[in-house]
Amino acid sequence: MREEGQLEFLGGRLGRKVWPDGSRGRVIQWLTRACLVQRPELWLDSQQGLSVERRREGRARPDGSLVPSHAFAGAGEWADPAPVLMVVEVTSYDSDTDRRDRVDKPRAYAETGIPVYLLIDRDTCEVKVHSRPDGGRYETVQTLPFGKEVALPEPVGIALDTEPLKNWVR
Repeated sequence: MREEGQLEFLGGRLGRKVWPDGSRGRVIQWLTRACLVQRPELWLDSQQGLSVERRREGRARPDGSLVPSHAFAGAGEWADPAPVLMVVEVTSYDSDTDRRDRVDKPRAYAETGIPVYLLIDRDTCEVKVHSRPDGGRYETVQTLPFGKEVALPEPVGIALDTEPLKNWVR
């Protein structure tokens, strides 16, 4: 019997990340292609779990981690997030997505020092680019509607035309 998702541990709470639906998977494929075209030396890894939060006691499973192509070789289930340039989350249509993707994960990723957190919010049809981590939060959050071009700040340095995202929402 297949479980309903994968476990994560954030903010001292155990939670379950639901398995991606088909449209959420297409979003990750689209983003993988966009990243490869502009930054072929990087890879958007959609499988690797990360040790997060200040003391690295948290466990997160991002929908994608943008890393140098050699990163995570030999890593176990929970990798050191040091090589991660950007994490990506695509909202799911479950009751826990608000707290998990909009509150807990930005805090955990900022505490970890991950330079960019990209939230593709299918509920609001917006892209939120979090950058400049400072302790427990990102100092800069840019919100743009689907259809606009988004410039992901350094160290990512990628521009995204978000028009295709309109195809993968309810």
